[in-house]
Amino acid sequence: MTNIKNKFDLQNKVAIITGSSKGIGESIARGLAEFGAKVIISSRKQEAVNAVAANLKADGLEATAIACHVGEEEQLDALVAKTVEQYGGIDILINNAAINPTFGPLVNADAAIFDKVMNINVKAAMLLANKCYPIMKERGGGSIINIASVEGLKPSFGLGVYSISKAALIMLTQNQAKEWGKACIRSNTICPGLIQTKFSAALWQNEALLKQVEQHLPAGRMAQADEMAGLALFLASDAASYCTGGVYTADGGHLIAG
Repeated sequence: MTNIKNKFDLQNKVAIITGSSKGIGESIARGLAEFGAKVIISSRKQEAVNAVAANLKADGLEATAIACHVGEEEQLDALVAKTVEQYGGIDILINNAAINPTFGPLVNADAAIFDKVMNINVKAAMLLANKCYPIMKERGGGSIINIASVEGLKPSFGLGVYSISKAALIMLTQNQAKEWGKACIRSNTICPGLIQTKFSAALWQNEALLKQVEQHLPAGRMAQADEMAGLALFLASDAASYCTGGVYTADGGHLIAG
């Protein structure tokens, strides 16, 4: 019988995690590194990714810091090239970087805001995956994990453009899975609910609003960023070898709540 535990082993696997200087991305990077992956910590500011990589290295984990603004295609090219130069290839891509610069009704969203959100949340994820595709194919396969949101499945008031971008990211995932399956490249989506990160601070720092949300959730609380790492580890590993095109929620029951 196959040793199931060994399927989670990421030794000799190389993983790029965008937006990994904090929050969900940082937690996923640590989780993958703890299971043996060589992780690329990437975000816009070099000093921020340096700090995270240093923390991982201090714990005996393998990490390299490469700054990258995912909205700039030449920086995506540099991210891929530097990763291959450092580790010889790419096996896992976690598209986690995202923005939500506006809150309010759709009628207040102008073209500039729409373009900015779609550029970072969708276009960058597509371009970076496309650049990783030939490298993964040559290595015999790989795993792409796009971090979407429950907002891409069930919209809330005030997050219209963000929700649209996350719905598009889910469809991007499913198209990648359909087109790249024969190359043994899997693509899956994680849709987090309310996570206590800087990204969602405007919500959870409002005590009245947070209480209302928590009363709505079957789990009765918001999650911590570390609670997303296990699902990402599974999807990145051989334990998920038959999982592709999937949409996995980690939302405390948000989608099933009335």
